[in-house]
Amino acid sequence: MTKVGRYGKLVFACFVLVIAACSPEGNSASWGNITVDELRTMMAEGDPVLVNVHIPFEGDLPDTDASIRFDEIANHLDELPAEKGANIVLYCRSGRMSEEAAGVLASLGYTNVFNLKGGFRAWEAAGYDLLR
Repeated sequence: MTKVGRYGKLVFACFVLVIAACSPEGNSASWGNITVDELRTMMAEGDPVLVNVHIPFEGDLPDTDASIRFDEIANHLDELPAEKGANIVLYCRSGRMSEEAAGVLASLGYTNVFNLKGGFRAWEAAGYDLLR
């Protein structure tokens, strides 16, 4: 094999790793997307910290623990558990704002952060009530 062939394969492998690490799905060790059904299971089995990050306010899922603007989450860590391994579920209307906030928390060392995929629109579409 030529040097170019070996280096080309190495460059390709590095490219694949970078793309996987930058995946918008957020399926890293620090945060990931969950469905409404997965959230319901998590709520039944334990007590995740549930945080509404949507602006402007349009309603809460039942048992929401805090409302923190997605773009100010880093300034309100005092409203989150001190234990960075605690289960934290973020949501907004569609999932875009909560996905951004999840990335911020992950970058700050939180290791069990979840984004409700589809946000409270998905919650309502599944037949569950939103508290207004």
